[in-house]
Amino acid sequence: MSAFASIKQGLQEAIAHSKGKPVAVRTHRLPELNIKAVRETTGLTQEQFASTFAISLGTLRHWERGDRKPSGTALVLLHAVAKQPKTVLKILEAV
Repeated sequence: MSAFASIKQGLQEAIAHSKGKPVAVRTHRLPELNIKAVRETTGLTQEQFASTFAISLGTLRHWERGDRKPSGTALVLLHAVAKQPKTVLKILEAV
């Protein structure tokens, strides 16, 4: 299969999937988190948490209020913090 044909097939499958049709695709979705609860497990204030994880304070506040939701790499990091807060903080201390 040519690169063009492969891309075309992938796009057709993505369109079908978005319309709810059954296709053989894999999706990876992390469950939502209570960001405030995650932060509280670290014992950090909003200012400290935002600074430690390079998140703007405004963004963190929006996440905690539920106005916005983290996605992508931020969501992965927050899941790591939720599962192993002490470990993640210890790793960051070494940096």
